[in-house]
This record gives sequence, structure tokens and C-alpha cells, in this order.
Amino acid sequence: MTHAIISDLEKRYTAKRYDATKRVSAADLAVIYDAMVLSPSSINSQPWKFIVIESDDAKQRLHDSFANKFQFNQPHAKAASHTILFAYNPKYTREDYAKVVDQGITDGRTKPEDREGAFGAYAFVDLNTDAAGNNAAWTKSQTYLALGNTMHTLARLGIDSTPMEGVDSEMLGQVFAKELDGYVCDVALAFGYHHSDEDYNAKLPKSRLAAEQVLQVL
Repeated sequence: MTHAIISDLEKRYTAKRYDATKRVSAADLAVIYDAMVLSPSSINSQPWKFIVIESDDAKQRLHDSFANKFQFNQPHAKAASHTILFAYNPKYTREDYAKVVDQGITDGRTKPEDREGAFGAYAFVDLNTDAAGNNAAWTKSQTYLALGNTMHTLARLGIDSTPMEGVDSEMLGQVFAKELDGYVCDVALAFGYHHSDEDYNAKLPKSRLAAEQVLQVL
């Protein structure tokens, strides 16, 4: 009997066309949002923002952001039930990490008297920060942990998805300047329910390299 996790992953694929008449339920959205917030990150840094595109106005703005390139992803902006912009802080600071430490105190993870010692983990941020205070490569990497977690959550719920590195980061920074507030989006995730007639990818067999080609157990 196939494990439920494997069944989820065998069924999921990248949707190419969405049915604009179908929307994800509020109950499922609540699960998805909780899963995103619970995503892991290095030193629990959480250097991200998840901007959910839901309203018609937001969908139009997202649609407009494809004006210059990646038009092959433009139809998803309006047809998908929702799209999430996974944005990262390109200049994560000690003050940003202090919010994480203080939340840990509130949640009972860290004792108040151990607050200063909790900043020892921040040394890892220093290792990934240049002289100008830029650590975008490191913070961007964290968004992919959240992306993968969200994609599996969607698969578990039977909801289709499309990860998109084909987004115009510069244009998104202009169109959603207020919401991003200095954060950067290089990857987004459209999700909803595929169009049964127009999604050519839905019926194609899954294809992966054999496990022995990519997996080594030592």
C-alpha cells in the first residue's frame, strides 16, 4: 500500500491552465496559511513576507506585472484561485532577528534571562552578509523552504499549483511597492483547480530520474 505522502507527490504536477470559476475554500485557505507560517527557516529567521493575491484588483495588478516578460505565466494571474508572492528581506538585520528572539520568549521557547545569549545564532547571518549589509542570497534561499512546504500542503489538500520563477521581480517591486516595502519577490505560487479541457499537463505521466541515479545511502 502506497504511503499517503507518496500518493500526494505522485498526483501533484505543475498546472498549466486554471479553471477561473473554481475557488479554494476558506477552510482550505486557513490550512494553507497556517502551513506557510509554520515553514522552517535557518536559525528560525523567517526573513519573509507572504503576499496573497486574492481580490480582482490584486489579480489585475499581478496580471499587469507581466507586461514586459514571462507572459506565459500571465494567464495564471487571473485564472488561478490565488497566487502567493514569496518575498524576502534583502538586508536582514539584528533588529529583525530580535523580533524572532522576543517572540520565542513570548512563546516560552526562550527564557527572558537568556535573551542575549539567543543572539549567538545571529553569527550565521553575519557569515552571509556582505560589507553593504546585503544578505539577499541567504534570505532568498529561505523562501524556497516555505515554497516547498506550501506546495506539499496544497498536494495534501488536492489543490493544483504552479511554482513560478518566471515573474518580473523589478516590475513586482513597482506594482506592489507598498505591500513589499523593500522586500523582494523572485518566486510566486499560483494555486487553484486546473482547467479540465485546457491543462495539457494534467494527463501526462509523471517522469523522474530513477532513484538509484540521484539517491545514495551511505
